[in-house]
Amino acid sequence: MIYTANSVEDLDGVARQILSDLGDVRVVAFNAPMGAGKTTLISALSKALGTLSIVNSPTFAIVNDYDMGECGSAIYHFDLYRLKSMGELMDIGFDDYISSGNYCFVEWPELALDLLPDNYATITISVDQESLSRTIELSFN
Repeated sequence: MIYTANSVEDLDGVARQILSDLGDVRVVAFNAPMGAGKTTLISALSKALGTLSIVNSPTFAIVNDYDMGECGSAIYHFDLYRLKSMGELMDIGFDDYISSGNYCFVEWPELALDLLPDNYATITISVDQESLSRTIELSFN
């Protein structure tokens, strides 16, 4: 599935459509170059899911957890860019998060691909350098 965001304002609608298209899938890997808008899209997805938390990049924390309020669920947002080994990934309890049943949004997922469940989704973001619009592609693995 392919979505287009011509501006940041388009992301709320795109996020709602992505969540609808995800169905029961709760783990999503994000592929995009630096600065393409991974965290911005994750913020829109989290907002559409009802979090009241401020969503920001977990670059230094590695994982942020966003409270979903009364339903008692959480959203886990990973930025694996700085991790260099599978050991570091295991040290943060990545497999426990992924198997929690909560939404898990994973930026820079390359190191973790072997740990993702069979039914994860991938979102690929590409930027048109002329118009700065984003093409967002959702695929299922």
